Amino acid sequence: MAGVLEDLLAVVSGSEQDTGWSGWGGGDEMVAELRGHLARLRVGDASGLPALKRLFAPTGALQEVALSSGWGGRYLDLARRFDAAC
Repeated sequence: MAGVLEDLLAVVSGSEQDTGWSGWGGGDEMVAELRGHLARLRVGDASGLPALKRLFAPTGALQEVALSSGWGGRYLDLARRFDAAC
């Protein structure tokens, strides 16, 4: 699961993200939250898993950002990998 978040962060950190429909105040806020989830997973803390499941859910915040930012196909791959890791 950490690998999925690392790949996701590579996508969202590399360019401007349209977070208008996501609930995040901007790309920096989104990246900070995702980095926090990754840091917890790296030390074996899965307490953020329910929140991650909501982020990756169909029509969830990540899908909204992906579609409006032009990486919807990449999101589908990441979401499949996330689901498999769960």
